[in-house]
Amino acid sequence: MPVTNRFADFHQEITAWRRDFHEHPELLYDVHRTAEKIAGKLTEFGVDEVVTGLGKTGVVGVIKGRSTDSGKVIGLRADMDALPIHEATDKPYASKTEGKMHACGHDGHTSMLLGAAKYLAETRNFDGTIILIFQPAEEGGAGAKAMIDDGLMDRFGIQQVFGMHNMPGAPVGDFAIRTGAIMASADRITIDIEGKGSHAAMPNDGVDTVLVMAAIIQAVQQIASRNVDPLESVVVSLCKIRSGFTDNVLPQTAQINGTVRTLNPEVRDLAEKRLHEIIENTAKAYGATAKLTYRRDYPVTVNHDDQTDFVVSIAESLVGKNRVNRYYPPTMGAEDFSFMLESRPGAFIFVGNGDTASLHHPEYDFNDDLIPIGCSYWAQLAETAMPAS
Repeated sequence: MPVTNRFADFHQEITAWRRDFHEHPELLYDVHRTAEKIAGKLTEFGVDEVVTGLGKTGVVGVIKGRSTDSGKVIGLRADMDALPIHEATDKPYASKTEGKMHACGHDGHTSMLLGAAKYLAETRNFDGTIILIFQPAEEGGAGAKAMIDDGLMDRFGIQQVFGMHNMPGAPVGDFAIRTGAIMASADRITIDIEGKGSHAAMPNDGVDTVLVMAAIIQAVQQIASRNVDPLESVVVSLCKIRSGFTDNVLPQTAQINGTVRTLNPEVRDLAEKRLHEIIENTAKAYGATAKLTYRRDYPVTVNHDDQTDFVVSIAESLVGKNRVNRYYPPTMGAEDFSFMLESRPGAFIFVGNGDTASLHHPEYDFNDDLIPIGCSYWAQLAETAMPAS
């Protein structure tokens, strides 16, 4: 495996950074310690410019090549935030903050990009400019959008942007990607139901919101089975219900919370439209009213054709063609890198994390054996995209 020798030389150093981030997880935009550590490392490496506070707590590093005559500017992104989960790994570097842990590997993503930054700042064997993007609030806070809204793409002149995520269950260093939609949109829904409360012994005097709620939960599943093309994908998941306060009163109100996930913007529009119609009319049929609040969160993550072909060639050069799946089936999970791919052409790739617990599991841990491969991927991508003359 042609892993850059320099990363093998400081594998232990990068591992130490990773485990430090793991011990001190921070959530959403409250990543002040993490951001400060990253900014300090970038300054220590001698990158040309370090900008903090973009998108509230995001960090950007700028590395110029030996020449910038090509005018090329590419962005490389890593996420920084952890999750509100109690860690159960019992590792010596386990989280020191109760109820918070790096259960998605963002500590590893950040460390691999930092490792690449150290190498690229030393060698500068490229013609152009690399923008290192360390992003907060991927886990539900839309930190990518916040950084874009704060001028990320225009301020730094980013022309293409690339992201990477570890994938438990796949052998360490195996890559997986596809052109087009690779991850789903994720929208949040709240359904507020209003009926008429009554004594449980006299249901005829009321309008039972629990019954209405049950009917709505059943009815919305027809969207996937009867409204959407069978060759398309939509998942409507109603995950939280709340109603009543005792066992002998039919409650006046009820609330349902859930998510909607699709791989196609047109299907996303259709799902929202049908949800309004089904929810309102189902409630009306029972003599109740229901209001749907539909909040669009992350759009579909869509890889661009040319950039996908390019990163496939990078991955194949690192680990061999037989270890790169370029036709990986899309997942209904979501990723706010989607906002960056809406703003600029680019590609998002998965890389195997080995036989570990799944993402967002209390026993998950990033596999440090992946570090040299991930660092090499970033370095080779930058040097190949902007070859030195």
